[in-house]
Amino acid sequence: MAARGFPYTDLKDFLAALERAGELRRVGVPVDPTLEISEVVTRTVRADGPALLFERPTRGEMPVAINLFGTEKRTAMALGVESLDEIGNRIGEMLKPELPVGFSGMMGGLGKVMQLKSMPPKKVKTAPCQQVIYRGDDVDLNRLPGLQVWPGDGGIFHNFGLTHTKHPETGKRNLGLYRLQQHSHNTLGMHWQIHKNSTAHHAVAERLGQRLPVAIAIGCDPVVSYASSAPLPADIDEYLFAGFLRGERVEMVDCLTVPLQVPAHAQVVLEGYLEPGERLPEGPFGDHTGFYTPVEPFPVLHVEAMTMQRDPVYHTIVTSKPPQEDHGLGKATERIFAPLLRFLIPDIVDYDLPAAGVFHNCAIVSIRKRYPKHAQKVMNAIWGAHMMSLTKLIVIVDEDCDVHDYNEVAFRAFGNVDYARDLLITEGPVDHLDHSSYQQFWGGKAGIDATRKLPSEGYTRGWPEEMTMTPEVVSLVDKRWKEYGI
Repeated sequence: MAARGFPYTDLKDFLAALERAGELRRVGVPVDPTLEISEVVTRTVRADGPALLFERPTRGEMPVAINLFGTEKRTAMALGVESLDEIGNRIGEMLKPELPVGFSGMMGGLGKVMQLKSMPPKKVKTAPCQQVIYRGDDVDLNRLPGLQVWPGDGGIFHNFGLTHTKHPETGKRNLGLYRLQQHSHNTLGMHWQIHKNSTAHHAVAERLGQRLPVAIAIGCDPVVSYASSAPLPADIDEYLFAGFLRGERVEMVDCLTVPLQVPAHAQVVLEGYLEPGERLPEGPFGDHTGFYTPVEPFPVLHVEAMTMQRDPVYHTIVTSKPPQEDHGLGKATERIFAPLLRFLIPDIVDYDLPAAGVFHNCAIVSIRKRYPKHAQKVMNAIWGAHMMSLTKLIVIVDEDCDVHDYNEVAFRAFGNVDYARDLLITEGPVDHLDHSSYQQFWGGKAGIDATRKLPSEGYTRGWPEEMTMTPEVVSLVDKRWKEYGI
C-alpha cells in the first residue's frame, strides 16, 4: 500500500510528508556544519530519532535535511510502502517465468507490462532545478552547507551528491552516489571507487584524451536518491529502476553546459567536467567503516554551472561506524534485492546483511540443505554474484533459523561448527574502503557452514535433536499466563 502523497514530487514534498507523520523535527537555532551537525545527528540516529531539518546552519545559504533514511519505517515511507519486502515481492512476481493462465492471468500479465511501461524517464523542457542559475565566475560551492563530519576529515564533503556520467563511446548513462570533497569554490574531488561504473567511464575518456562531462544532483526525491545507492547490474538504468519504484516516470531535464540529463525536481545541480589525467589528493574521510580512509589521488571536477530551485534544501548524510543513517538504505537494498538473489541462487531461503558488517563484510544466509557440501556451493555462488562478490564472511544456516535473529544465528555458528572441517577459506575482491586486507582491493574471505551435518559429509555420530517444547504445553501456558502472577 503506497504511503500518503507518494510518489513525492521532490525533496520538499517528502519532508512535508515526514512532518505530517511526526517523523521530522525542525532545528531552529544556529548549528555549525563543521562537526556540530554531525554530533547532533549521530546521537539522534542512535536514539532512533526523527529526520532533522537544520533551518539555520552557520555556513551556507540553505537549510540542511538529514537522517531521512535513518529507520526502516522512514525508508519504507520514502519508497511508498508499508514494508520494504513489498518491493521485493513485486520484483519476485516479475521474475516468475510461467505463462499467464485464463483471463485473470492475462490481466495480471498486462499489469506487469504496464508497470514496465512506466519505467523510462520523461524529458521535460523546463525544470524547477534551473530556476536560479550561476555560471562561470558566479559559481560558488560555499553557498552549500557541506559538512565536515569528523575532526580528522580533510575538509568539507558533500555526501549525498547523485553523480551522472555516460560512457564516452556507447552513451550509456550511469548514476552513482559518491562522496565529494570540496577543494575550492568551484572544484570537487570525485571519490569513485575501482568497482564503480563511473570509474570505467572516466577510464575510457582518458584513453580517448577527452574531458568527461559530469552532473551532480543534490536533494532529489527520495526514490531517486535511493536508486543512486542501489547495486544494480551495469545494464539496468537507475532511472528505469526509480520509475519502477515510483510507479511513475522520473522527469529529467537537459543540463545547460554538459550533454547530460538530471532530475528536473532536484534542489541543486552542479555541472562540469574532468580534465584527462588530472588528480588531486582526496581525504582523509571518516567513512561508514568507522575509520578514516587514507589520502589517495582522485579526479577533479571543475564546476562551470550551478543551478537550483528557489529556496532550496540541501540534503546530506553522516557516515560513521554503525548504527548510522545508511542502515536504512542498506536494509532497503537487502529486502528489495532478495528475490533477485534467490533467482540467481535458488538454494537461498533468506539472507541478512548485518549493519555491524557495514553490509559488505558479512552475509547470513539460510538454505534448504539437500546434499553434501551444499553450504559451500552456496558460498561460492554468492562470491560470484555481482557486488556480493565483496562479501568477506558468509555464515550459512539451515532454513529453520531466522537469519534476522542474531542470537539464534550466533547459537548455530558457535555450536554447530567444527572449524577444522566447516570453515572455507579463500581469497577475492574486497571493498575499496576495506582497511584490513593486506593488499588494497583484494583479501581473504571465509565461509562458515553452520548447518546440520550429514552422514554423507563424513559426520557419523548422528546429529542430535534440538530441544523444543510440545505445542500443547505452549498453548496451555499461553492460556494460563495471567494466573501465574508473574
